[in-house]
Amino acid sequence: MVTERLAGASAIFTPLLSRAHPYVVAMAPPHLLAPTPAGLFCAAGDFYIDPLRPVPRALITHAHSDHARRGHGDVLATRETLDIMALRYGEDFCARRQVAAYGQSQRIGDVDVSFHPAGHVLGSAQVRVADERQRIVVSGDYKRASDPTCAAFEPVACDVFITEATFGLPVFRHPDASLEADKLIASCALFPDRAHLVGAYALGKAQRMMVLIRQQGWERPIYIHGALEKITEYYAREGNDFGEIRKVSAAERSKLAGEIVLCTPASLQDIWSRKFPDPVAAHASGWMRVRARARQRGVELPLVVSDHADWNDLCATILETQCSQVWITHGEADALVHWAGCIGLDARPLHLIGYGDEEDAVEAQT
Repeated sequence: MVTERLAGASAIFTPLLSRAHPYVVAMAPPHLLAPTPAGLFCAAGDFYIDPLRPVPRALITHAHSDHARRGHGDVLATRETLDIMALRYGEDFCARRQVAAYGQSQRIGDVDVSFHPAGHVLGSAQVRVADERQRIVVSGDYKRASDPTCAAFEPVACDVFITEATFGLPVFRHPDASLEADKLIASCALFPDRAHLVGAYALGKAQRMMVLIRQQGWERPIYIHGALEKITEYYAREGNDFGEIRKVSAAERSKLAGEIVLCTPASLQDIWSRKFPDPVAAHASGWMRVRARARQRGVELPLVVSDHADWNDLCATILETQCSQVWITHGEADALVHWAGCIGLDARPLHLIGYGDEEDAVEAQT
């Protein structure tokens, strides 16, 4: 069975090397991890990391739906990730669950595996896979900015670092998120007769926005769309203090002038949003750095708040891992491959299809 899975890996890996940039030294075929149609596969441990389809054994970095899918056999993840997967998909989302505590190594097959904080959302983790010959760290999604709602990112020394590159272009340098929260609060003061609807992903971004708003002095209730309720209640049970949170009822939408209402991004274009008094459409996302994208989505108040590393943090993190090879997954790989090559690192893109920001439609269901 392992041989069959690796057959798909060679089909992906060989053409990737042939497309390598001329300044990149071609690397040897992967030792511990290989890309396959189902995702990254470790033959020595017979498991996948964030697989794209149901597999017998999966290690999950975090509970966003582009990384955490239902239908696997055994799932190893942090307690929080397992809890959130159960909230979103139901208690039967997999056959068997196993909790991975941060920093604790365990033997799976012929490799040692450990999970380390990624700073992306509650329970998010990097996965370290090692044997006597090689250490690989799979970052999953991560950010380096401060976020009290989840454990902060911890650099992990490795030989090969597999990093995301969602914002892997030099143009993406995220501002201080607290300044974006100030912008939102100032707009509420400037337009007290208008409700402010803030589109934010249900898992992680919405809860971080709640904390940011509170830290910047907002003392009134924060209203939320029903799609945010379950995850927000879970975050609160895990020790996050959001102050007074109220679920928006249909009857009161017309009475929320001057208030802040958090909702899924999809809800900004939904009939649901039209009942508010002259709503200001805001969206909290790193993509709001791109003005054309904000205009396309009808966003009046773009808030550049991201749960992914920006260009500076991607580069800094690669250096901190002390890796000699860097593999770049979903996102803008070319610029980061070029930068890594210029500083003497072996680098290549991993063209794994199926990762990225969660679809608004999926978020609206949770």
